[in-house]
Amino acid sequence: MDFNLTVEQKQAQKLAREFAKKEVAPIIKEADRNQEMPDFILPRLGELGLLGVCIPVKYGGQGMDYITLGVVCEELDYVDISLRTALSVHLALNSMGLLQWGTEEQKQCFLAPQARGQKYGMFALTEPGAGSDVANMRSTARREGDEYVINGEKTWISLATQAHHALWFAKTNPEAGSRGITAFIIKTDHPGVTTAEIHGKLGSRAGSTGWVNCQNVRVPLVHRIGEEGEGFKIAMSCLDNGRYTVGSGCVGTVRALLDTCVKYTRERSAFGAEIGKLQLIQQKIAHMTRNYEIGRLMYLKVGWMKNHGLRNTRETSQLKWFASEAALNSANEAIQIHGAYGYSDEYNVERHMRNARATTIYEGTSEVHQLMQAEYALGYRKDRKLRRELPPYKQKEWQDTQE
Repeated sequence: MDFNLTVEQKQAQKLAREFAKKEVAPIIKEADRNQEMPDFILPRLGELGLLGVCIPVKYGGQGMDYITLGVVCEELDYVDISLRTALSVHLALNSMGLLQWGTEEQKQCFLAPQARGQKYGMFALTEPGAGSDVANMRSTARREGDEYVINGEKTWISLATQAHHALWFAKTNPEAGSRGITAFIIKTDHPGVTTAEIHGKLGSRAGSTGWVNCQNVRVPLVHRIGEEGEGFKIAMSCLDNGRYTVGSGCVGTVRALLDTCVKYTRERSAFGAEIGKLQLIQQKIAHMTRNYEIGRLMYLKVGWMKNHGLRNTRETSQLKWFASEAALNSANEAIQIHGAYGYSDEYNVERHMRNARATTIYEGTSEVHQLMQAEYALGYRKDRKLRRELPPYKQKEWQDTQE
């Protein structure tokens, strides 16, 4: 494995970094205070090609690899979690799921416009009474001829009011538990679909989070993703992608905190010297450095596995668990280093702490990932090959399309 980024990966890194730094960083505090997602975020991500960065060129994407996706997520989260969350949900949870499980017709109808940034997608799995316990969902899909009639409510859905398409999960066989869940694409302008924003969040305030309700929504059979009963497997494969973006994004948060703390400790003096000379301050800086290096190595490894079409559920879980906890712990230490200034929004560290808190909850709580890792180590959990695997990434094929 080569740890050096390719020319193309560096170009994508620079593109994401400059967008986040020049266009978002100057207004992010105001957006966070107003609890509103800036209108230009999604359109600009689309214009820059980031909404389809790792989707094949033939479906409107950039055809780049999954390490590039991780690098982009690191750069976006460096400025604010809301940027990376928008990319995570639209691309990793929705579009990459369509790439893996959709038919050719579905890819042309839904994936291609999403990859080009003309349409936006959401991932509608969580319900008021079903978070970690996915099998407890109450949404139903009843087949009537060539249609399904869908009823149910989803909550804590990112881009709920922004998306044109929802990757929706509902029970076609309520008695079968997780084996009775089926996946669908629902257009949010369908009659019977209602969406609204959720305010009052601790963090990710500059992002869009809401709920979606379906009342007797009729969805054609051709909009079912996969077969009946495959919804749980589809959802879990999508989460492998989403968790990868969360983990690599959290690495960006750690780097942002490290950079901020290094600068502050070199400028701030106490007891006759800059506080960076104090050993307990150095200890906190050292922890952040360690967290960043470990997290980056972990997401490079997972990206490499995804590039080669290898099942990566275990490794992605480790990444998401470690990086989210590392981001939260680093933010807590950063506030301590900044003292009273860290407790205010004069510096970015308090916002990063509020944002990082969410990452230890969504896409598998820290407790869920701990259980997963223990079960893998004990041999209680083993990955089975999915019915459809993403093909190995081939750099030459992508290069050929650019010539």
